Amino acid sequence: EAMNVSEYWIVDVQNLEIIAFAVANGGSRKINQSQVLPGLAISLLEEALQRSCQTNQGQVYPWLLKEFQQK
Repeated sequence: EAMNVSEYWIVDVQNLEIIAFAVANGGSRKINQSQVLPGLAISLLEEALQRSCQTNQGQVYPWLLKEFQQK
């Protein structure tokens, strides 16, 4: 809070997980949807991370952009 951060994400590259937290009222709580980027599901970012380890990033970026456009 002292740094005016209202949300932060922990990216666990070994387990291919993204854990997001909202910061408010002197604490934080786990969230599944970004509050800073409305409509952004953390699970979508996690899937992109997983795909980037399975295929080349040249395929991941178009897929992710398509997902953003559909939402």
